[in-house]
Amino acid sequence: MSDHTKLKSRTRADYPFILEYRTRWSDNDMYDHMNNSIYNFLYDSVINTYLIEHCGLHPPTSEQYGMVVHSHNNYFASIAFPACAELALRVNRIGNSSVTYEIALFEKGVNSVKAVGEFIQVFVDRTTKRPNLNGMSTPLREGLRSILIKSHL
Repeated sequence: MSDHTKLKSRTRADYPFILEYRTRWSDNDMYDHMNNSIYNFLYDSVINTYLIEHCGLHPPTSEQYGMVVHSHNNYFASIAFPACAELALRVNRIGNSSVTYEIALFEKGVNSVKAVGEFIQVFVDRTTKRPNLNGMSTPLREGLRSILIKSHL
């Protein structure tokens, strides 16, 4: 089975954290579906919600913060206002200072996945803007480990 086929077969059960989002009229584009740029906005939002609620991140003052160094998205079907989206999050890999997230977008009440994206963040020190030689802080690493999927794809 190809990676694309595996991603398209994702279910909510494949993700330990889910955040609901009510789409807005302004999320739609002229083709009457959610604009591509909104997907990145939503993926960033679910990641930061998780980091704040479960990893002790406080964006304005934390000593470390995540910089997105890579992102991509696989689109399978459209979603549009007034649908309610469910953003599902997991971690596929944790490095010394980096983390690879997988995010799936589902429409509430619909079983099939609409899109699956990947974000890679590198956590950097606020003062140097470079990765810390000791890597991520312990609370951050432990919070991310709790949604780490041991085997993926």
